[in-house]
Amino acid sequence: MTRQPTHILPPLRETVRAHGLSASKALGQNFLFDEQLLDRVAALPGDLEDATVFEVGPGPGGLTRALLRAGARVIAVERDDRCLPLLEELGAAFPGQLQVVADDAMAIDANALAGGPYHIVANLPYNVGTALFTRWLEPANWPPQWLSLTLMFQLEVAERIVASVGTNAYGRLSVLAQWRSSAKIAMKVHRSAFTPPPKVMSAIVHVVPAGQPAGVDPKILSKLTEKGFGQRRKMLRQSLKGMAGAVEALDTLGIDPTRRAETVSVGEWVALARVLS
Repeated sequence: MTRQPTHILPPLRETVRAHGLSASKALGQNFLFDEQLLDRVAALPGDLEDATVFEVGPGPGGLTRALLRAGARVIAVERDDRCLPLLEELGAAFPGQLQVVADDAMAIDANALAGGPYHIVANLPYNVGTALFTRWLEPANWPPQWLSLTLMFQLEVAERIVASVGTNAYGRLSVLAQWRSSAKIAMKVHRSAFTPPPKVMSAIVHVVPAGQPAGVDPKILSKLTEKGFGQRRKMLRQSLKGMAGAVEALDTLGIDPTRRAETVSVGEWVALARVLS
């Protein structure tokens, strides 16, 4: 069931114009005004009626509107003070559904704010998207408190997240996203959908938690992949030699130390991490 605001809201583009707001390049902002597209994004996590959603960088609130219409209780973290009056107006139109936190998402504990299971849905600012994504993938407790991630990335980053071993796009993000989660590209978004249009295409990645392989410390796996893919052109015996026990673990598992990181499957990275854990 679609929730209706208490009063008619003007089109987002008009609201932005009325407030004299423009996208900040320094904050990695690109605004989406297409309401039908935003409704499709809000539908990706499934039924959001009375669900809690954590949104990063709502900007003027285009995606926020769609989430509120879907019946979600939205916790929106926005560091751009210029956007707060627009979000305040939006909160007034959907009473009790919107909580705005004026802060940097990198400094926020989403679990504590949500206070229970929640979805993360965001058109992530390009400059912090990858850092936030890896943080959400690395909690020690699994399954995590979040139920799904529905995130907008540059297409190139999205392809790295879902890439298969041996492909050019395969790397650290692929392993972190796939070792205990299921990740897929749910939708591609043309650059012309944004204001201002970015230089590249975008895509929405949808991630849901899966079972965690036993005996693996996520911090160890994270460090292993950081070392291995940090020097992609080097052989494993070189890229991993700075990590205690890693080269010996290759021998234990029968993994040829002259291989390079992009040839090592997600399962092999997990096995390495298990030995070192």
